[in-house]
Amino acid sequence: MYADTVFTGGIIRTGGTDVPVHDVLAVTDGRISALGPEASAACGPRTTVIDLAGGALLPAFGDGHVHPVLGGLGLRGVPVRECVSVEEIADAVRRWADLHPEAEWITGDGFDPWLAPDGLFDARWLDAVVSDRPVLLRTSDHHTAWVNSEALRRAGYSADAPDPAGGQVVRRDGSDVPLGTLREFGALNPVLALVPTPSAEEHVDALRDAAARFAASGVTWVQDALVLPDHAEVWVTAATTGPGLPVRADLCFLLEPEGWRERVGRFPADRERVESAAPGLITARSVKFFADGVIEAGTAALLEPYTDCPDSHGMATWTPAELAEAVTAVDALGFRPHIHAIGDGAVRAALDAIEQADRTNGPRDRRPVIAHAELIDPADLPRFKTLGVIAGLQPLWAQCDPLMTELILPRIGTERGRRQYQIASLLTRGARVAFGSDWPVTAHEPLRGIATAVTRQTPEGTPEGGWLPEERIDTATALAAYSAGCAHQAFEEKDWGALRPGMRADLVHLAADPVTTAPADLAHLPVMGTWLAGRRTYGAGLSTPSRAAKG
Repeated sequence: MYADTVFTGGIIRTGGTDVPVHDVLAVTDGRISALGPEASAACGPRTTVIDLAGGALLPAFGDGHVHPVLGGLGLRGVPVRECVSVEEIADAVRRWADLHPEAEWITGDGFDPWLAPDGLFDARWLDAVVSDRPVLLRTSDHHTAWVNSEALRRAGYSADAPDPAGGQVVRRDGSDVPLGTLREFGALNPVLALVPTPSAEEHVDALRDAAARFAASGVTWVQDALVLPDHAEVWVTAATTGPGLPVRADLCFLLEPEGWRERVGRFPADRERVESAAPGLITARSVKFFADGVIEAGTAALLEPYTDCPDSHGMATWTPAELAEAVTAVDALGFRPHIHAIGDGAVRAALDAIEQADRTNGPRDRRPVIAHAELIDPADLPRFKTLGVIAGLQPLWAQCDPLMTELILPRIGTERGRRQYQIASLLTRGARVAFGSDWPVTAHEPLRGIATAVTRQTPEGTPEGGWLPEERIDTATALAAYSAGCAHQAFEEKDWGALRPGMRADLVHLAADPVTTAPADLAHLPVMGTWLAGRRTYGAGLSTPSRAAKG
């Protein structure tokens, strides 16, 4: 039987850290059918031959923690992501407001939280450019917002109003007057609720825009790590209408402390509705918890107080007891907990909750995820392997950039600062690691994260030798964390994440072999093509009329 497609003219890396390489791969009916000489022999008169042009074919990437719908929507507001100063942001807001006089709200997404001293942004800076309409800008970590006075007024945030539960309205020094900086979802949500909701069509278009970006980066599977009540239908519509989607996904239903017992009972029906509507394309087997906030905002939950605020341990979203009860309830329904935990206190609470679920519901292969795990106490490192917890890490964060030097290190000090993003330490202790981007928080391209995991350097190449160089990993290990690691997280390691006969042909063609590419150049290595189950989703390709493929 002849193959549908044969790849030749480059190196075929089948995945993992110690595996053979080949020079020909054949695909039939969306699955890998042969490697090496057998693949060459499968080249027939109607076979499409893809010339790798000296590049490399690898297992396609996954993204173990990303926000496609939110990221796609965020592309539509004020373009502040590339701004490098408060003044530049204000100018962008002014220009956008002038171009959109019909917009009731002015919103933007993704600016750097260190652009203002101590991450404190003043409403008056925005008032100077737009005072008659509300302005809402979210930092790249999405845990902080900068608003103008009109947005504060509409949300009811005044000197007399207390902080909402689960959030902080930062006040001006020496007064109770709101500054214009809001921290955590308890403070952000009342403002977000006032912003006009995009239409269903706009949601679907946003998801399609995001999915096209993933395909262009070599990604074929994503974990949507924050599915709001209406987002599941967005996924189903996008996947089952029009051109469909170039990626598959698992959805994480959000579970918040308020009313969680009533909400969790609806999850099984939600799962059934999604999976029956888009079988083979979308699963809905995870539930998202926020255990805390982020260190740069002083809201990550720490075991010991903040260095710059000795009376604060941060802001735990759940009490440890209730988090454990909720995780146990979700686990009993067959869902995988996916827990945002940044501080070492939140990581410990998440591990304790998973341990209680295991003790209460009995042992099984549950593969819970603790996402981010930025700061882990040494005593908790071995618990990831013991409890079968996947560390869902964002390797692009493992660099000493201005976020680290201006906001994070001053808040936690030197000793804790050296315990951040312990990728190598987790792997050495046998923990499972799956990489993700957390886009739109940071860039979605896996190769940029892989470059950082290998070098522990900023894009400018600093510091020499890497930041916390003992936590560097090699390129093959980083590639595996973005492919096989994500497949394991999805419970689909027998179907994708490696290139073996019988596995789905989820493939990425890179312009050169990443394993032999200089680490500093990995971030700029071009993606030439992406295939989902043998169907090209990105790249014009270098296909030619059928010819014999060399074995």
